[in-house]
Amino acid sequence: MPRVNRTAVLSLLIASSCVFLLFQIHYYRKYVSKTGLHILNPAGHLTAREAQWQQTLKKFLALAQRFRMPLFLADTAALSLLSQDGVRQRDRPAQETRCSFLCTDRPITSFALHANQWKYDAGFLLAAQQKGFDLLELRGDDPRLAGLDTLSGQDIPLHVLLRLHGHVIHVVFLYERSGNYLWHGALRLRATMDRGFAPFRLLDYGRHAGAYDRPELVLTVLDGLDVRVPRNISRFVGQQRGARFLECHHHGARNFLQLYPDDSSAAAVEFRRKVKALLHLAARTLAGLDVPFWLSSGTCLGWFRQCGVISYSRDVDIGVFIADFRSDIIAAFADAGLSLKHKFGKVADSLELSFLSGDVKLDVFFFYEDGDVLWNGGTQARSGRKFKYVFPRFSLCWAELLELKVRVPCETLDYVTANYGPAWSVPVRTWDWKSSPSNVQENGVWPPDEWAELIQVY
Repeated sequence: MPRVNRTAVLSLLIASSCVFLLFQIHYYRKYVSKTGLHILNPAGHLTAREAQWQQTLKKFLALAQRFRMPLFLADTAALSLLSQDGVRQRDRPAQETRCSFLCTDRPITSFALHANQWKYDAGFLLAAQQKGFDLLELRGDDPRLAGLDTLSGQDIPLHVLLRLHGHVIHVVFLYERSGNYLWHGALRLRATMDRGFAPFRLLDYGRHAGAYDRPELVLTVLDGLDVRVPRNISRFVGQQRGARFLECHHHGARNFLQLYPDDSSAAAVEFRRKVKALLHLAARTLAGLDVPFWLSSGTCLGWFRQCGVISYSRDVDIGVFIADFRSDIIAAFADAGLSLKHKFGKVADSLELSFLSGDVKLDVFFFYEDGDVLWNGGTQARSGRKFKYVFPRFSLCWAELLELKVRVPCETLDYVTANYGPAWSVPVRTWDWKSSPSNVQENGVWPPDEWAELIQVY
């Protein structure tokens, strides 16, 4: 029996594999990349509406590619179809689905544009009109250039809506802010604009300004179209739901500082530097634990009243919902270099933690739900007396303080007024935490036999 030539056999196998691979590539380019992996209707082809929809998106994306626009898909309905959780939850026969991903139940598709990576080109709008699109461009002041001196920024594009065959494409411009996050402005129609141009109530973006972490993007093929999408879709969609952003009130801050000039002494400047470092450290530490927090008490008042820090406050105050408490918070702050100054109360009642970074204190107040109000506790160490500070319910928004994206109560005025009363705009240097707050209430006394556990001072 002749001996088998192993080299010849191996060469034959390699050649066969290459031929099969070339065939697969040819099939993909001819039948998949051009037409997309559509879920067909019962008749076996796309409906006229779906085909028109796809052609509208194809025209738009071709224009975006021509003008080198750094876009990514930001449409929450389409992204939910892409996320693994969303796909698993879609328990319905394939023939009932009219389109795979980009054809949703809404006549709108949203894209986000990295505005800092694109030099604005008005030729894009002209080219879109030549392709048959109706256009609506909305512009506004650039808050990055607004400050306590000018109070007005350069006019920048915020939103562009393109309409063709009854389908609307919404492009929201995302700008980088000094806190290393992305921001978009609110969509506000001028009196002369067509309010029937689009179903504005259905838009994902524009009801309020929004703030986002910078998403990592991947290029994929959706319904035959090359589209960039966030790598972590669930995270991006989750951020979109809680993205509302509040801009600092520069007008009010300037008026306040004209009446009460900020302390420019070396000690005050150094204190503000330490507060910035401590707030950034606290944000990193709690983000590592996935524990959300917001600016509270005097730190919140400083942001709201003067777009900065109250230099005579001597501490940093933040709030955390008790539902978000984690037992390793103290250890995490210790690893970050902060020493525990005191621990009052317990998880079930009036928990309060205080840490030191040099000579600046970080107070962490835990908030509890009680019917239609929220409250946090306070404890006097020498007497065991308990206090509670009651606030109307609030939701959380993003804001910026000291080049950091942080949360604040959306209903900031109500929050500040509850804590400091209607005269919150007048500085008060002498402050007694047991009696000065407008919302403080006596809340009993800790049992003496529990002091060792509930009143710990270091």
